[in-house]
Amino acid sequence: MNFLAAAGARRLCAVRAVLPCLWRGKYFSSGNEPAENNSVTPMLRHLIYKIKSTGPITVAEYMKEVLTNPAKGYYMKHDMLGEEGDFITSPEISQMFGELLGIWFISEWIAAGKNAAFQLVELGPGKGTLLEDILRVFSQLGSLLKNCDISLHLVEVSQKLSEIQALTLTEEKVPLERNAESPVYMKGVTKSGIPVSWYRDLQDVPKEYSFYLAHEFFDVLPVHKFQKTPHGWREVLVDIDPQVSDKLRFVLAPCATPAETFIQDDETRDHVEVCPEAGVVIQELSQRISLTGGAALIADYGHDGTKTDTFRGFRGHRLHDVLTAPGTADLTADVDFSYLRRMSQGKVASLGPIEQQTFLRNMGIDVRLKILLDKTDEPSLRQQLLQGYNMLMNPMKMGERFNFLALVPHQRLHGRNHQTNARQSKPSPSPVAGFGELAWK
Repeated sequence: MNFLAAAGARRLCAVRAVLPCLWRGKYFSSGNEPAENNSVTPMLRHLIYKIKSTGPITVAEYMKEVLTNPAKGYYMKHDMLGEEGDFITSPEISQMFGELLGIWFISEWIAAGKNAAFQLVELGPGKGTLLEDILRVFSQLGSLLKNCDISLHLVEVSQKLSEIQALTLTEEKVPLERNAESPVYMKGVTKSGIPVSWYRDLQDVPKEYSFYLAHEFFDVLPVHKFQKTPHGWREVLVDIDPQVSDKLRFVLAPCATPAETFIQDDETRDHVEVCPEAGVVIQELSQRISLTGGAALIADYGHDGTKTDTFRGFRGHRLHDVLTAPGTADLTADVDFSYLRRMSQGKVASLGPIEQQTFLRNMGIDVRLKILLDKTDEPSLRQQLLQGYNMLMNPMKMGERFNFLALVPHQRLHGRNHQTNARQSKPSPSPVAGFGELAWK
């Protein structure tokens, strides 16, 4: 585990304070709770007008409008992360999370043959905190990467968040290049000299050897909800409450709808959520990895095709009714990892999902915690480190609620890579880090 000691050889990074708030992994059956604040928001007025014009809308269309409408969408204008936001994510809790993910990418880069260059692509980078921690590890283990040409590629639809990411990663020491009309709408250079580019769509990221990261990205993609009835599956729709003109309610579609095709023929649950957009992203990632190499690491709270109603809202670190004051709260649904695996369509190998506590323990979080504790005598920092560890690892907190899934080329599991010596007839592959104990050769 010398890599962990090397990563800890520099100064102790400022530890994230553990906030007394609710993470987004708690089950919440929405729609029936009394509204705490039924204020008529601009988004609500927009939705009411839309429904009056076209009829009830799907939950997927509702989520897409509420979260990413260019003029009124929640993600387009809000800084929703951290103490002043609506929810908290693992990078804001502890530096150890991002550091271990940085180790994962380096480990996979080594196992695949130390390619001369790679792109690190993050989908939905939040404030950039996770990438900042990953890049710190890259810098601290620079002797391994000194001959590798690394570039960052961020897929972000929110102009507000992209500006925060740029400040976090670059401190704008080099002026940013901006071009709103270009697929690459912003470019810069990180504090450590790595080029970074921003895109609105994964399709626009160059199709080159890449490592992909999606941390709490899939959970906010729009889902269609279905209820089993005596007449078959019926989609859940959002309509105007006939008793209260400025209030929304859930209704069932009177007949079959197109998205029903995404439900498995052997489905046994009586309520399901399906996310076609997630399938599109997974297919794109799988195609890229199968053609150019690399890997994808997906971290999110979710299930393996077992849960039913997981659609919920968060506002001010509290659960929030999903139909109340739309546009002022985050909307999310648990990720169905079994669906993600199916959508890879066999083009790549998938590992997991495994629980976060298992993944982080395999990556050496216990060793990393000891190194950080040994480097400080300040009681407040030690307490924050221990609280952050507990939040990440405790089964009742994030330890069992969050899961990791990896997509790797099939040849990665069979020991073949671009630099395999032709005289080695049966190369022995190293385990994929996190999904087995971390080992460096």
